[in-house]
Amino acid sequence: MSKQVKQMIINDYARLFDGLDDAVLVNIRGVDANATNEVRLGLAKKSIKMTVLRNRLARLAFEGSGLSGLSALLEGGNTLAYGGESVVEVAREIVEIVKKVPNLGMKGAILDGELFEGEEGVKRLSTFPTRDEAIAEDVTLVLSPGRNLMGQVGGPGSRLMGIVKSIQEKLESGEAIQKAG
Repeated sequence: MSKQVKQMIINDYARLFDGLDDAVLVNIRGVDANATNEVRLGLAKKSIKMTVLRNRLARLAFEGSGLSGLSALLEGGNTLAYGGESVVEVAREIVEIVKKVPNLGMKGAILDGELFEGEEGVKRLSTFPTRDEAIAEDVTLVLSPGRNLMGQVGGPGSRLMGIVKSIQEKLESGEAIQKAG
């Protein structure tokens, strides 16, 4: 491959991965073409892209970017999976796909500069909450004390209203109300 072609590929990688700080690195070597197409189409439905990498050229393109931590894992046949709502979602999808396509290898992932190496690293990343899940957990944590306070404040008031309602019903029906002693 000529120097100009290599530089074009590096520029293409740099453009394609510009601003990308997190991704999952998988090995599709040993996966037949039909299974690879199924994997790609399944991921594409969830806005997850897969790009086959030329290792040396990818290392050069990753220099100085958020993906530079993956450079150490770039040996053998590699494909970068990225996109979706977050890298956690990508990791979850890859973990599920590996159950159906066992030849697909999980080499690692990167999130905010932290490298999750190997299959165990990708599985660990897949257990993290996504951004939306983390926000929902935070909102629940913030609102729960207020919800508990409202329950405490409303509890005695509702009991008092029950007593007042009972007195009102007795008075309307003409019953006498005895004084509590």
